[in-house]
Amino acid sequence: MNGPELLSFVMRAKNRKLILALLEKGPKIPAQIMKETGMYKSHTSRALAELSGEKLVFCRNPGDRAFRFYALTPKGKKILKAASELSRQIQKWQTSI
Repeated sequence: MNGPELLSFVMRAKNRKLILALLEKGPKIPAQIMKETGMYKSHTSRALAELSGEKLVFCRNPGDRAFRFYALTPKGKKILKAASELSRQIQKWQTSI
């Protein structure tokens, strides 16, 4: 996917954007993500797999089955910044109507 497609990919699913924003604060394991977001395990796992597939996040210790830490990639940081800016622009536009 290119930049606009990746941005659309993140914006289409609130869970993807939520996880990216949470990982901006630092690496987390899925259980921490679930606790801090209220997401179900299946939703968390699916979103992490999708984000990993697009190289927006990566697992820092893939060999560890119990405590896999996920973190943002530089590409993920760039897309999160663009998604946050787009969200601000949409909100600003909606309040001006």
